[in-house]
Amino acid sequence: MDNKLLIINSFGENNPVTINLVNTRKAAIIYRAINHQLRQRMLKLLDERGAMKVSDIYKTLRMEQSETSRHLGCLRMAGVVRTERKAKCIYYSLNTDRLKEINEMAALLTGQNQ
Repeated sequence: MDNKLLIINSFGENNPVTINLVNTRKAAIIYRAINHQLRQRMLKLLDERGAMKVSDIYKTLRMEQSETSRHLGCLRMAGVVRTERKAKCIYYSLNTDRLKEINEMAALLTGQNQ
């Protein structure tokens, strides 16, 4: 079996369903990124205060710098936070368009979009 595609041939149907497993894994990583209490606190903080430096985030949330950076990296990989360099500092802010897309897709998947 190809580890990138899953083809489902339902008995009696002429149209097989092809599931792209690479995209499915990527989507799972994105949802896992925001389905974490600490990262949700980070998103809420950025929502309340706007763009922030890593040092401000970890001081506010009383976290270690390395842990903060690791979690911000996860959110950045999911596309839900943006980074902007100003001089020597990197500022993190919400990517609200991406968050809306993720929410809309979750509603569609769960049948809550009606």
